[in-house]
Amino acid sequence: MTGAVRSTSLDDTHVWDLTEPTTHLHADMSEFWRDRRRRQPIFWHEGASGHPGFWVVCGYDPAVTVYRDSKRFTSQRGNVLLTLLAGRDNAAGAMLAVTDPPRHTRLRRLMTAALTRDAVRALAPRIQVRTRRLLTEWSGSGAFDFAEEIASRIPIWTICDLLGIPDSDHDLLVSLTKQALSSENAAQSDVSALAARQEILLCLLDHVEDQRRHPAEGLITALIGEEFEDAPLSDDQIVTNCYSIILGGDETSRLTMINAVHAFAEDARLWDRFQAASDLGTAVEEIIRCFAPTMHFGRVANTDVEIHGTHITAGEIVTMWNVSANRDETRFSDPDAVQFDRKPNPHLAFGYGPHFCVGAHLARLELAIVLDEMRRTARTIIPTGRPRPLYSNFLHGYATLPIELV
Repeated sequence: MTGAVRSTSLDDTHVWDLTEPTTHLHADMSEFWRDRRRRQPIFWHEGASGHPGFWVVCGYDPAVTVYRDSKRFTSQRGNVLLTLLAGRDNAAGAMLAVTDPPRHTRLRRLMTAALTRDAVRALAPRIQVRTRRLLTEWSGSGAFDFAEEIASRIPIWTICDLLGIPDSDHDLLVSLTKQALSSENAAQSDVSALAARQEILLCLLDHVEDQRRHPAEGLITALIGEEFEDAPLSDDQIVTNCYSIILGGDETSRLTMINAVHAFAEDARLWDRFQAASDLGTAVEEIIRCFAPTMHFGRVANTDVEIHGTHITAGEIVTMWNVSANRDETRFSDPDAVQFDRKPNPHLAFGYGPHFCVGAHLARLELAIVLDEMRRTARTIIPTGRPRPLYSNFLHGYATLPIELV
Protein backbone atom coordinates (compact mmCIF):
# COMPACT_ATOMS: atom_id res chain seq x y z
CA MET A 1 0.00 0.00 0.00
CA THR A 2 1.26 3.46 -0.88
CA GLY A 3 0.01 6.97 -0.35
CA ALA A 4 -2.51 6.25 2.38
CA VAL A 5 -2.13 3.92 5.32
CA ARG A 6 -4.41 2.25 7.80
CA SER A 7 -4.48 4.24 11.00
CA THR A 8 -5.90 3.41 14.39
CA SER A 9 -6.91 7.01 15.01
CA LEU A 10 -8.32 9.68 12.76
CA ASP A 11 -5.90 12.35 13.83
CA ASP A 12 -3.00 12.72 16.17
CA THR A 13 -5.00 13.85 19.20
CA HIS A 14 -8.59 12.61 18.83
CA VAL A 15 -10.18 9.28 17.99
CA TRP A 16 -13.14 10.47 15.94
CA ASP A 17 -15.77 7.78 15.44
CA LEU A 18 -17.55 8.76 12.24
CA THR A 19 -20.26 6.17 12.88
CA GLU A 20 -21.26 8.00 16.08
CA PRO A 21 -23.86 10.74 15.47
CA THR A 22 -22.53 12.95 18.26
CA THR A 23 -19.18 13.17 16.46
CA HIS A 24 -20.77 15.24 13.71
CA LEU A 25 -22.03 17.83 16.17
CA HIS A 26 -18.49 19.02 16.93
CA ALA A 27 -17.77 22.57 15.79
CA ASP A 28 -14.24 21.62 14.77
CA MET A 29 -15.19 18.94 12.22
CA SER A 30 -14.45 21.41 9.40
CA GLU A 31 -10.87 21.72 10.62
CA PHE A 32 -10.66 17.93 10.95
CA TRP A 33 -11.73 17.44 7.33
CA ARG A 34 -9.42 20.21 6.12
CA ASP A 35 -6.46 18.56 7.84
CA ARG A 36 -7.38 15.14 6.48
CA ARG A 37 -7.70 16.38 2.90
CA ARG A 38 -4.24 17.88 3.20
CA ARG A 39 -2.53 14.95 4.89
CA GLN A 40 -4.48 11.84 3.94
CA PRO A 41 -7.48 12.20 1.58
CA ILE A 42 -8.10 8.44 1.87
CA PHE A 43 -7.70 6.82 5.28
CA TRP A 44 -8.80 3.73 7.19
CA HIS A 45 -11.43 4.00 9.91
CA GLU A 46 -11.19 1.20 12.46
CA GLY A 47 -14.29 -0.82 13.25
CA ALA A 48 -16.12 -0.46 16.55
CA SER A 49 -18.87 -2.26 18.48
CA GLY A 50 -18.53 -5.37 16.37
CA HIS A 51 -18.79 -3.51 13.07
CA PRO A 52 -16.12 -3.73 10.35
CA GLY A 53 -13.72 -0.94 9.55
CA PHE A 54 -14.03 1.09 6.37
CA TRP A 55 -12.21 3.46 4.07
CA VAL A 56 -12.94 7.18 4.33
CA VAL A 57 -12.52 9.12 1.09
CA CYS A 58 -12.58 12.85 1.85
CA GLY A 59 -10.79 14.31 -1.19
CA TYR A 60 -12.75 15.40 -4.27
CA ASP A 61 -10.83 13.54 -6.98
CA PRO A 62 -10.71 10.14 -5.26
CA ALA A 63 -14.40 10.46 -4.38
CA VAL A 64 -15.27 11.04 -8.04
CA THR A 65 -13.14 8.04 -9.01
CA VAL A 66 -15.18 5.75 -6.76
CA TYR A 67 -18.55 7.28 -7.65
CA ARG A 68 -18.13 6.75 -11.38
CA ASP A 69 -16.74 3.19 -11.17
CA SER A 70 -19.72 0.86 -10.80
CA LYS A 71 -17.74 -2.13 -12.02
CA ARG A 72 -15.11 -2.19 -9.28
CA PHE A 73 -17.40 -0.76 -6.57
CA THR A 74 -20.87 -2.13 -5.89
CA SER A 75 -23.90 -0.40 -4.36
CA GLN A 76 -25.75 -3.67 -3.80
CA ARG A 77 -24.37 -4.23 -0.31
CA GLY A 78 -25.60 -0.85 0.87
CA ASN A 79 -24.81 2.77 0.12
CA VAL A 80 -24.85 4.39 3.59
CA LEU A 81 -23.10 3.39 6.80
CA LEU A 82 -26.31 2.05 8.33
CA THR A 83 -26.59 -0.72 5.76
CA LEU A 84 -22.92 -1.06 4.83
CA LEU A 85 -21.91 -1.88 8.40
CA ALA A 86 -24.79 -4.34 8.69
CA GLY A 87 -23.38 -6.09 5.62
CA ARG A 88 -26.55 -5.92 3.54
CA ASP A 89 -29.41 -3.82 2.23
CA ASN A 90 -32.72 -5.63 2.03
CA ALA A 91 -33.67 -3.64 -1.08
CA ALA A 92 -30.48 -4.57 -2.98
CA GLY A 93 -31.18 -5.38 -6.62
CA ALA A 94 -34.69 -3.90 -6.39
CA MET A 95 -34.25 -0.26 -5.31
CA LEU A 96 -32.55 1.98 -7.84
CA ALA A 97 -30.04 3.40 -5.35
CA VAL A 98 -28.72 -0.05 -4.37
CA THR A 99 -28.74 -1.75 -7.77
CA ASP A 100 -25.76 -2.00 -10.10
CA PRO A 101 -25.65 -1.63 -13.89
CA PRO A 102 -26.87 -3.01 -16.22
CA ARG A 103 -29.99 -3.68 -14.10
CA HIS A 104 -29.68 -0.22 -12.58
CA THR A 105 -29.67 1.36 -16.04
CA ARG A 106 -32.89 -0.40 -17.11
CA LEU A 107 -34.63 0.41 -13.83
CA ARG A 108 -33.49 4.04 -13.96
CA ARG A 109 -35.18 4.50 -17.35
CA LEU A 110 -38.53 3.64 -15.78
CA MET A 111 -38.07 6.22 -13.01
CA THR A 112 -36.68 9.13 -14.98
CA ALA A 113 -39.71 9.64 -17.26
CA ALA A 114 -41.53 11.32 -14.35
CA LEU A 115 -38.45 13.28 -13.29
CA THR A 116 -37.24 14.91 -16.49
CA ARG A 117 -36.55 18.63 -16.43
CA ASP A 118 -39.80 19.36 -18.31
CA ALA A 119 -41.90 17.04 -16.13
CA VAL A 120 -40.52 18.66 -13.00
CA ARG A 121 -41.11 22.19 -14.33
CA ALA A 122 -44.79 21.33 -14.69
CA LEU A 123 -44.93 21.09 -10.88
CA ALA A 124 -43.59 24.63 -10.43
CA PRO A 125 -46.90 26.53 -10.33
CA ARG A 126 -48.29 24.35 -7.54
CA ILE A 127 -45.05 24.61 -5.53
CA GLN A 128 -45.11 28.38 -5.94
CA VAL A 129 -48.75 28.74 -4.84
CA ARG A 130 -48.18 26.60 -1.75
CA THR A 131 -44.99 28.43 -0.83
CA ARG A 132 -46.61 31.86 -1.17
CA ARG A 133 -49.54 30.75 0.97
CA LEU A 134 -47.27 29.54 3.76
CA LEU A 135 -45.04 32.61 3.64
CA THR A 136 -48.06 34.92 3.68
CA GLU A 137 -49.30 33.12 6.77
CA TRP A 138 -46.02 33.39 8.68
CA SER A 139 -44.32 36.54 7.41
CA GLY A 140 -44.71 39.38 9.90
CA SER A 141 -46.62 37.16 12.33
CA GLY A 142 -43.82 36.72 14.87
CA ALA A 143 -41.66 33.73 15.71
CA PHE A 144 -42.34 30.36 14.12
CA ASP A 145 -40.48 27.14 13.35
CA PHE A 146 -39.38 27.31 9.72
CA ALA A 147 -38.43 23.63 9.75
CA GLU A 148 -41.89 22.54 10.87
CA GLU A 149 -44.15 25.02 9.14
CA ILE A 150 -42.51 25.40 5.72
CA ALA A 151 -39.51 23.16 5.01
CA SER A 152 -41.20 19.97 6.24
CA ARG A 153 -44.23 20.57 4.03
CA ILE A 154 -43.20 21.75 0.56
CA PRO A 155 -40.92 18.82 -0.45
CA ILE A 156 -43.18 16.01 0.75
CA TRP A 157 -46.28 17.66 -0.70
CA THR A 158 -44.50 17.88 -4.05
CA ILE A 159 -43.30 14.28 -3.94
CA CYS A 160 -46.82 13.13 -3.07
CA ASP A 161 -48.10 15.04 -6.10
CA LEU A 162 -45.44 13.32 -8.20
CA LEU A 163 -46.46 9.88 -6.92
CA GLY A 164 -50.20 10.51 -6.98
CA ILE A 165 -50.65 10.30 -3.19
CA PRO A 166 -53.60 12.34 -1.87
CA ASP A 167 -53.33 15.22 0.60
CA SER A 168 -54.79 13.09 3.41
CA ASP A 169 -51.50 11.20 3.83
CA HIS A 170 -49.16 14.19 3.59
CA ASP A 171 -48.84 14.85 7.33
CA LEU A 172 -48.22 11.17 8.10
CA LEU A 173 -45.38 11.00 5.58
CA VAL A 174 -43.88 14.25 6.89
CA SER A 175 -43.62 12.70 10.34
CA LEU A 176 -42.32 9.32 9.19
CA THR A 177 -39.62 10.64 6.86
CA LYS A 178 -38.11 12.76 9.63
CA GLN A 179 -37.70 9.61 11.75
CA ALA A 180 -36.51 7.23 9.06
CA LEU A 181 -32.90 8.34 8.44
CA SER A 182 -32.20 10.90 11.13
CA SER A 183 -33.46 11.75 14.56
CA GLU A 184 -34.24 14.93 16.39
CA ASN A 185 -32.57 13.63 19.53
CA ALA A 186 -30.29 10.89 20.82
CA ALA A 187 -33.16 9.13 22.58
CA GLN A 188 -34.63 7.72 19.39
CA SER A 189 -33.51 4.13 18.89
CA ASP A 190 -32.56 2.33 15.69
CA VAL A 191 -35.72 0.30 16.23
CA SER A 192 -37.82 3.48 16.00
CA ALA A 193 -36.13 4.48 12.74
CA LEU A 194 -36.71 0.99 11.33
CA ALA A 195 -40.37 1.14 12.38
CA ALA A 196 -40.74 4.50 10.57
CA ARG A 197 -39.27 3.04 7.38
CA GLN A 198 -41.63 0.08 7.58
CA GLU A 199 -44.60 2.41 8.07
CA ILE A 200 -43.64 4.32 4.92
CA LEU A 201 -43.48 1.06 2.96
CA LEU A 202 -46.89 -0.04 4.24
CA CYS A 203 -48.39 3.35 3.36
CA LEU A 204 -47.00 3.11 -0.16
CA LEU A 205 -48.23 -0.46 -0.54
CA ASP A 206 -51.74 0.71 0.31
CA HIS A 207 -51.52 3.33 -2.43
CA VAL A 208 -50.17 0.87 -5.00
CA GLU A 209 -53.03 -1.55 -4.26
CA ASP A 210 -55.56 1.30 -4.44
CA GLN A 211 -54.19 2.67 -7.70
CA ARG A 212 -54.25 -0.77 -9.31
CA ARG A 213 -58.01 -0.57 -8.81
CA HIS A 214 -58.37 3.18 -9.33
CA PRO A 215 -55.60 4.65 -11.55
CA ALA A 216 -54.46 8.16 -10.69
CA GLU A 217 -52.16 10.81 -12.13
CA GLY A 218 -48.62 10.17 -10.97
CA LEU A 219 -45.61 7.88 -10.90
CA ILE A 220 -47.26 5.02 -9.00
CA THR A 221 -49.91 4.45 -11.66
CA ALA A 222 -47.30 4.96 -14.39
CA LEU A 223 -45.10 2.25 -12.89
CA ILE A 224 -48.06 -0.11 -12.54
CA GLY A 225 -48.28 -0.08 -16.33
CA GLU A 226 -44.56 -0.73 -16.89
CA GLU A 227 -42.63 -3.93 -17.45
CA PHE A 228 -39.17 -4.73 -16.14
CA GLU A 229 -37.15 -7.68 -17.37
CA ASP A 230 -40.11 -9.01 -19.38
CA ALA A 231 -42.57 -8.97 -16.50
CA PRO A 232 -44.92 -6.36 -15.00
CA LEU A 233 -43.42 -4.52 -12.04
CA SER A 234 -44.46 -6.15 -8.79
CA ASP A 235 -45.98 -4.28 -5.86
CA ASP A 236 -42.68 -4.67 -3.99
CA GLN A 237 -40.66 -3.21 -6.87
CA ILE A 238 -42.96 -0.20 -7.16
CA VAL A 239 -43.09 0.39 -3.41
CA THR A 240 -39.34 0.06 -2.98
CA ASN A 241 -38.51 2.65 -5.63
CA CYS A 242 -41.21 5.12 -4.61
CA TYR A 243 -39.86 4.79 -1.07
CA SER A 244 -36.42 5.71 -2.36
CA ILE A 245 -37.81 8.86 -3.99
CA ILE A 246 -39.61 9.88 -0.79
CA LEU A 247 -36.59 9.46 1.46
CA GLY A 248 -34.03 10.89 -0.92
CA GLY A 249 -36.16 13.72 -2.27
CA ASP A 250 -37.71 14.87 0.97
CA GLU A 251 -34.61 14.77 3.15
CA THR A 252 -32.31 16.49 0.69
CA SER A 253 -34.65 19.36 -0.19
CA ARG A 254 -36.06 19.87 3.29
CA LEU A 255 -32.74 19.94 5.10
CA THR A 256 -30.97 22.04 2.46
CA MET A 257 -33.71 24.66 2.89
CA ILE A 258 -33.36 24.57 6.66
CA ASN A 259 -29.55 24.72 6.58
CA ALA A 260 -29.57 27.64 4.13
CA VAL A 261 -32.15 29.65 6.06
CA HIS A 262 -30.23 28.98 9.28
CA ALA A 263 -27.11 30.43 7.64
CA PHE A 264 -29.08 33.46 6.41
CA ALA A 265 -30.55 34.04 9.87
CA GLU A 266 -27.09 33.87 11.45
CA ASP A 267 -25.44 36.15 8.89
CA ALA A 268 -27.53 39.11 7.66
CA ARG A 269 -24.85 40.03 5.13
CA LEU A 270 -25.14 36.59 3.53
CA TRP A 271 -28.92 37.07 3.23
CA ASP A 272 -28.34 40.51 1.69
CA ARG A 273 -25.98 39.00 -0.86
CA PHE A 274 -28.47 36.27 -1.77
CA GLN A 275 -31.23 38.84 -2.18
CA ALA A 276 -28.99 40.71 -4.62
CA ALA A 277 -27.93 37.60 -6.57
CA SER A 278 -28.92 38.06 -10.21
CA ASP A 279 -28.66 34.44 -11.36
CA LEU A 280 -30.96 32.36 -9.15
CA GLY A 281 -29.89 29.03 -10.64
CA THR A 282 -26.20 29.69 -10.01
CA ALA A 283 -26.92 30.90 -6.47
CA VAL A 284 -28.99 27.81 -5.70
CA GLU A 285 -26.21 25.54 -6.96
CA GLU A 286 -23.82 27.17 -4.48
CA ILE A 287 -26.37 26.79 -1.69
CA ILE A 288 -26.58 23.09 -2.51
CA ARG A 289 -22.78 22.76 -2.44
CA CYS A 290 -22.49 24.48 0.91
CA PHE A 291 -25.63 23.37 2.73
CA ALA A 292 -26.79 20.01 1.35
CA PRO A 293 -27.26 17.63 4.29
CA THR A 294 -25.93 14.31 2.99
CA MET A 295 -22.54 13.73 4.59
CA HIS A 296 -21.56 10.49 2.90
CA PHE A 297 -22.40 7.69 0.52
CA GLY A 298 -20.66 4.35 0.26
CA ARG A 299 -19.78 1.31 -1.81
CA VAL A 300 -18.10 -2.07 -1.38
CA ALA A 301 -15.07 -3.01 -3.46
CA ASN A 302 -15.80 -5.85 -5.90
CA THR A 303 -12.12 -6.50 -6.46
CA ASP A 304 -8.70 -5.44 -5.23
CA VAL A 305 -8.15 -1.94 -6.54
CA GLU A 306 -5.74 0.95 -6.11
CA ILE A 307 -7.29 4.43 -5.85
CA HIS A 308 -4.98 7.44 -5.79
CA GLY A 309 -2.15 5.42 -4.28
CA THR A 310 -4.29 3.53 -1.77
CA HIS A 311 -4.73 -0.24 -2.05
CA ILE A 312 -8.28 -1.36 -1.28
CA THR A 313 -9.03 -5.05 -0.85
CA ALA A 314 -12.05 -6.79 -2.34
CA GLY A 315 -14.93 -6.79 0.13
CA GLU A 316 -13.86 -3.63 1.97
CA ILE A 317 -16.28 -0.77 2.54
CA VAL A 318 -15.44 2.58 0.93
CA THR A 319 -17.27 5.75 2.03
CA MET A 320 -17.17 9.05 0.14
CA TRP A 321 -17.63 12.07 2.42
CA ASN A 322 -19.30 14.80 0.37
CA VAL A 323 -19.24 17.10 3.38
CA SER A 324 -15.47 17.22 2.87
CA ALA A 325 -15.13 16.75 -0.90
CA ASN A 326 -17.41 19.73 -1.56
CA ARG A 327 -14.92 21.91 0.34
CA ASP A 328 -11.80 20.52 -1.32
CA GLU A 329 -9.31 23.34 -1.93
CA THR A 330 -7.90 21.54 -4.97
CA ARG A 331 -11.26 21.74 -6.75
CA PHE A 332 -12.98 24.86 -5.36
CA SER A 333 -11.34 28.23 -4.87
CA ASP A 334 -11.95 29.67 -1.40
CA PRO A 335 -14.17 26.63 -0.66
CA ASP A 336 -15.45 27.78 2.73
CA ALA A 337 -16.86 31.00 1.26
CA VAL A 338 -20.42 31.07 -0.08
CA GLN A 339 -20.06 32.58 -3.55
CA PHE A 340 -23.43 32.97 -5.24
CA ASP A 341 -21.78 33.54 -8.63
CA ARG A 342 -19.53 30.45 -8.45
CA LYS A 343 -19.05 28.90 -11.89
CA PRO A 344 -18.38 26.14 -12.62
CA ASN A 345 -19.69 24.36 -9.55
CA PRO A 346 -19.17 20.60 -9.93
CA HIS A 347 -20.19 19.69 -6.37
CA LEU A 348 -21.01 16.13 -5.32
CA ALA A 349 -24.17 16.84 -3.33
CA PHE A 350 -26.18 14.71 -5.78
CA GLY A 351 -23.45 12.11 -6.20
CA TYR A 352 -21.67 11.49 -9.49
CA GLY A 353 -21.71 8.97 -12.32
CA PRO A 354 -24.27 6.18 -12.79
CA HIS A 355 -25.95 6.86 -9.45
CA PHE A 356 -26.29 10.63 -9.87
CA CYS A 357 -29.47 11.58 -8.01
CA VAL A 358 -32.53 10.89 -10.15
CA GLY A 359 -34.43 13.66 -8.34
CA ALA A 360 -31.83 16.43 -8.76
CA HIS A 361 -34.06 18.54 -11.03
CA LEU A 362 -36.86 18.42 -8.46
CA ALA A 363 -34.60 19.32 -5.54
CA ARG A 364 -33.18 22.31 -7.42
CA LEU A 365 -36.64 23.53 -8.39
CA GLU A 366 -38.08 23.30 -4.88
CA LEU A 367 -35.12 25.08 -3.34
CA ALA A 368 -35.14 27.82 -5.98
CA ILE A 369 -38.85 28.53 -5.56
CA VAL A 370 -38.85 28.55 -1.75
CA LEU A 371 -35.78 30.77 -1.40
CA ASP A 372 -36.82 33.08 -4.23
CA GLU A 373 -40.26 33.56 -2.67
CA MET A 374 -38.59 34.20 0.69
CA ARG A 375 -36.40 36.96 -0.68
CA ARG A 376 -39.46 38.53 -2.31
CA THR A 377 -41.31 38.38 1.01
CA ALA A 378 -38.81 39.09 3.78
CA ARG A 379 -36.22 41.85 4.09
CA THR A 380 -34.75 40.25 7.22
CA ILE A 381 -34.59 36.78 8.77
CA ILE A 382 -34.27 36.99 12.54
CA PRO A 383 -33.27 33.99 14.70
CA THR A 384 -35.65 33.69 17.66
CA GLY A 385 -34.20 30.67 19.44
CA ARG A 386 -31.58 27.97 19.30
CA PRO A 387 -32.18 25.39 16.54
CA ARG A 388 -32.02 21.72 17.50
CA PRO A 389 -29.47 19.76 15.44
CA LEU A 390 -30.18 16.37 13.94
CA TYR A 391 -28.76 13.24 15.54
CA SER A 392 -27.35 11.31 12.59
CA ASN A 393 -24.16 9.96 11.05
CA PHE A 394 -25.64 10.38 7.57
CA LEU A 395 -27.40 13.76 7.50
CA HIS A 396 -26.40 17.05 9.08
CA GLY A 397 -28.76 19.92 9.71
CA TYR A 398 -31.47 21.05 12.07
CA ALA A 399 -34.71 19.50 13.24
CA THR A 400 -36.05 22.87 14.35
CA LEU A 401 -35.33 26.43 13.21
CA PRO A 402 -37.13 29.19 15.13
CA ILE A 403 -37.07 32.43 13.14
CA GLU A 404 -39.08 35.55 12.35
CA LEU A 405 -39.59 36.98 8.86
CA VAL A 406 -39.93 40.76 8.67
